[in-house]
Amino acid sequence: MIHEDLLNCLTLDCGEIASCSIVSQWRHPKNTNVVEGIVKSLARVVSNVQVHETSEESLAAVAGMFSSKAKGVEWSLDGDASNATVLVASEAHAITLAVEGLLGVVFTVATLTDEAVDLGELESPRFDYEPPGKCNGRIASVCISMVDSLWLTILDALSLILTRSQGEAIILEILKGYQAFTQACGVLHAVEPLNSFLASLCKFTINFPSEVEKKSILQSPNSKRLEPFTDQRDTVVLTPKNVQALRTLFNIAHRLHNVLGPSWVLVLDTLAALDRAIHSPHAMTQEVSTTVPKLTRESSGQYSDFHILSSLNSQLFESSALMNISAVNSLLSALCQLSHQYLTSGSSGFGLASSQKIGSINFSVERMICILVNNLHRVEPLWDQVVGHFVELANNSNQHVRNIALDALDQSICSVLGSEPFLDFTSPNQHTSLKIEDRVEKLRSLECSVISPLQSLYSSSQSIDVCSGSLKILLHVLERHGEKLRYSWPNILELLRSVADASEKDLVALGFQSLRVILNDGLSSIPQECLHVCVDVTGAYSAQKTELNISLTAIGLLWTITDFIVKRLLHDHVGKKDASSFPEVAFAPKQVNVERFEEQMVEVSNHADTSPLTKIVDSNKLLFSVFSLLHKLGADDRPEVRNSAIRTLFQSLGSHGQKLSENIWGTCLWDYVFPILDHASHMAATSSKDEWQGKELGTHGGKAVHMLIHHSRNTAQKQWDETLVLVLSGIARILRSFFPFLRSLTNFWSGWESLILFVKNSILNGSKEVALAAINCLQTTVVSHSPKGNLPMTYLVSVLNVYELVLQKSPHYSGNAASKVKQEILHGLGELYVQAQMMFDNQMYTQLLSVVDLAIKQAIITNENFETEFGHVPPELRTILEILPLLRPTDAISSMWLILLREFLQYLPRSGSPSIHENDADQTSTSYLVQANQGRLRNERHPRAASATSNHEASQSVTPGSAVAPVGIQNVLFAEKLVPALVELFLQAPMVEKCIICPEIIQSLGRCMTTRREHPDGALWRLAVEGFNQILSDDVKNLTTNVLTETCTSKPARTRIWKEVADVYEFFLVGYCGRAISSSLPSGSMEANESLEMTLLNILGDKILKSPLDAPHDVIQRLVSTLDRCASRTCSLPVETVELMPIHCSRFSLTCLQKLFSLSSYDNEDGKWSLTRCEVSKISILLLVTRCQSILNRFLIDENYLGERPLPAARLDEIIYILQELARLKIHFDTASVLPLPSHLNIVSNKENHDRRPHLLILFPSFCELVISRETRVRELVQVLLKLITTELTLDKVSLAN
Repeated sequence: MIHEDLLNCLTLDCGEIASCSIVSQWRHPKNTNVVEGIVKSLARVVSNVQVHETSEESLAAVAGMFSSKAKGVEWSLDGDASNATVLVASEAHAITLAVEGLLGVVFTVATLTDEAVDLGELESPRFDYEPPGKCNGRIASVCISMVDSLWLTILDALSLILTRSQGEAIILEILKGYQAFTQACGVLHAVEPLNSFLASLCKFTINFPSEVEKKSILQSPNSKRLEPFTDQRDTVVLTPKNVQALRTLFNIAHRLHNVLGPSWVLVLDTLAALDRAIHSPHAMTQEVSTTVPKLTRESSGQYSDFHILSSLNSQLFESSALMNISAVNSLLSALCQLSHQYLTSGSSGFGLASSQKIGSINFSVERMICILVNNLHRVEPLWDQVVGHFVELANNSNQHVRNIALDALDQSICSVLGSEPFLDFTSPNQHTSLKIEDRVEKLRSLECSVISPLQSLYSSSQSIDVCSGSLKILLHVLERHGEKLRYSWPNILELLRSVADASEKDLVALGFQSLRVILNDGLSSIPQECLHVCVDVTGAYSAQKTELNISLTAIGLLWTITDFIVKRLLHDHVGKKDASSFPEVAFAPKQVNVERFEEQMVEVSNHADTSPLTKIVDSNKLLFSVFSLLHKLGADDRPEVRNSAIRTLFQSLGSHGQKLSENIWGTCLWDYVFPILDHASHMAATSSKDEWQGKELGTHGGKAVHMLIHHSRNTAQKQWDETLVLVLSGIARILRSFFPFLRSLTNFWSGWESLILFVKNSILNGSKEVALAAINCLQTTVVSHSPKGNLPMTYLVSVLNVYELVLQKSPHYSGNAASKVKQEILHGLGELYVQAQMMFDNQMYTQLLSVVDLAIKQAIITNENFETEFGHVPPELRTILEILPLLRPTDAISSMWLILLREFLQYLPRSGSPSIHENDADQTSTSYLVQANQGRLRNERHPRAASATSNHEASQSVTPGSAVAPVGIQNVLFAEKLVPALVELFLQAPMVEKCIICPEIIQSLGRCMTTRREHPDGALWRLAVEGFNQILSDDVKNLTTNVLTETCTSKPARTRIWKEVADVYEFFLVGYCGRAISSSLPSGSMEANESLEMTLLNILGDKILKSPLDAPHDVIQRLVSTLDRCASRTCSLPVETVELMPIHCSRFSLTCLQKLFSLSSYDNEDGKWSLTRCEVSKISILLLVTRCQSILNRFLIDENYLGERPLPAARLDEIIYILQELARLKIHFDTASVLPLPSHLNIVSNKENHDRRPHLLILFPSFCELVISRETRVRELVQVLLKLITTELTLDKVSLAN
């Protein structure tokens, strides 16, 4: 108890040190001895913990006392405690008082140090200052004296307690004491105490547990378990003590960053270990309770601690921006020292230890980068130290170290180039107080120092990896910050030029990537005097033999240079006047504000002699240097290279031709374009035709195995043909774009004539590809400029003459290639006419049709059996069908419609085929009208057209096998495709021409329809029927809307048309429709055929005969009679035959009957009753009554003949149908007037009453006979009809009552 009372007294004195009244007494230097004695006494109490057997229980009790104090609860012992417990509690209380006393001394020293700083006796470590050699202040002296005499005793005691304690509260208190005393040592520049406390603190930061500790941790329920197969040798466990010690270390480093100096090594070594722990997959932390707020764990467990520590680690180096420059240099030196330390020790290491040392080196490098990035505003004094260390590491023998150094150098250079100093020159508001010359010089020096390590590394290193790494860094620099470079371009281009000659393929590829970045994105940043160097460097990469793809891409970059040069041409005329007033400064990047840049130029001119901005480079010379290089590459022996060069040359001319002058264009045409064409043509004609063997891939069975080469490129001649195709395509492009301008050049017509001659020879003598390219060359020019009126007639005629000449020589020019060429020519003719149709007169149009006709006849003769063999139309004829809709004559040459349509009508079945008149003697032939019309129409044609047609007919008559037989029989597929096209053309023709040619069109369609008998499953007759329906529907529409002009509605012209229509209807409906087909057809085809027949009947019965048609009476009578004849199919057959008749035949006959009923009936709801309609109904009613009489009589005869046998369904359906329709039929009083009824019946007396059925009176006798029919349904319908007759005779109102 006496020992404990003494401790209470000592602790009381130490605890009161922090109060103002006591602190003033300790300021005297003589009192330090007293404090030293007290501290040693307290330390002895603490050190006794190591010798007592109950030390663990005592320390646990000490932790509990500190925890109670932290919670604000007074610690007390239970009254019934044992003697042993009381002894332990007494010992713990003594230790607690001793620790509190020591902490009181520590906090007193910290308080006195802060007071000395406040009084100015000491400098704050937060500011940039040079520490004085000796402290003269009284308080500062006391503090230094106390630190020198007490630090070792305090450190031993506190470190002992911190080592043995696990309580959270006591750990926090002791670490606070560590932080306070260490910070005081730093302010007092007490190096030894500072380093000792830092070293002691660092021991508590990272815990590498022993095997026993690992097991206890893994078995702890509050710890996160490791995976079963984790390598526990790498396990790092961070206890709460470690975490709090690390936080304390971070606090000290932040507080003393300006005064740590060499002591940084201790801190950095610990932070490197922490970094390894953070990035270790086996690192873990222990879970703790939430008693103390500062140690409270996040819900995310161990990762929250790692996240916080990682953040603190990063913030420490990010705060280097607040340090003075000497402190930053000290920190960098410490990092370099740490890196060298691990580098030296790890040079011969292997396995895990080596990996950890590489990680520590990586830590040092990353932190140096972080410091550099956060000090970009003052990077100059730091750059050499940082980059020097990186370069040193890059030359290390360890591959991992080299990679780390190269990555760090990359990040450092890019960070500096992306920093604010490189924006100062272009930003108007930055450092305006500095002279521009100083800013330029500063920027020049910084840029050169930043770029120089790359050139030094590449030129001095013997390692391919280092050279490759330096080029990769250069590539990254150019990609990210190339537009900011101004002064280092000569060195960069020199480096890239040297790389082009390297023997290593990878180095050449990396160098070329940098060149691509420069030319694609950085040309505007390059000084003008360096542009010719860019061209040379690009040419070097184009000509190198190391990698073909690089050569091809480099040629493409020449187009980029051309684009840039041409853009400069637009500004040269404006810039030449003011160029002399520009001062000499660096070339401005493309982001620079132009107005601000000019203002800066004027500002500089006030301080320097006037001189040119840069040496004005002649843009024309630069342009010609690029073209000359492309022209040279266009003759390269490598096909890929020359083809790429030719593409680029013409692409450049095509894209920028509008910016080139006449002189430049003249030079390009006569020095580059036509010479390339001549050279390629010569090489294509003289090159070897021997097949090449591909690259040898290996051997198989003792024989070499070669790569396969496509047959279109397996000879030198074929390769040059491909080059020639590219040349022609390029010429086509520039002619399409600049023909009006080029036409104004001197001697251009002679060049055009040479091109025309070359095209003709290429078509006749060259390969298929060359011939197609030659056609496209002409075609593109004509098509592009004809609609704009920029193509003179002489050029158009020259193209037509070439096409005609080629087709005339086609008998000597056959084969698959010839077919493709002919198709291309025909396509070209169609497109040519579409685009240049306003330039065509009758003569040119006739020439165009003659060329097409020649192509058709040659295709028919050449492909005589093509349709039979292959089952489709020959390619040339398909092409003609494609262009046919394009050949519509314009309004200026509307008379050519007749020639066009007649030209193609001759390829439909002609009079050599079965005539539409030879099967029906009752029909009236109209062939003489056709012949007369043809003779008249020939006289109506344009004189040139008539002459051309007569010549064509004459030539046709002497051409063997070209007329009737091949067209009508062997080319039926062509006719099938031709019919819809002709119908569509006819419908688009002007009204006058349409009326003239309509009889011939209908007659030709009628001949096509007759092919149904020979080919019932063929498509020709169906297409002809559809076209026939279209034409008649269009004509009815025109009649209804009064579109037809007086010329078109002239009676002779319309009569000819209607007679042909009547002929077709009469012959086809009567002879080919509704009849049994001998050959078997699929059900789908049968249904389609029947639908087509019904459509034909609907057009006739519902549209034509019900419209206000202008047909003569005899034609109308023939049309209605045709329906009647078709309706007689069923009733005209014997009952035995009716039973065998297909169902579709009876349906056809009933449909015709329905049309007769419809035409006879009167229904004025639509208001379309007219004189023509009345006339049709008069004709129809007579035929209908006659037909009904015949059907009724035939039914009576068949019923009597069959007796008890049932009637055929077709016969019964027919009789029922007419009885029903007769009951429903109502006729107009004018229609009734033609019925042969006695006059005393007074049928027309009441004209207002249209609800009349006088037609039933004529059939009354037949109805009377049907009353006794065996068919119930027939008797019922007859009964209805008899009642209607009663009503018609008004007998229903008669009765005996009256």
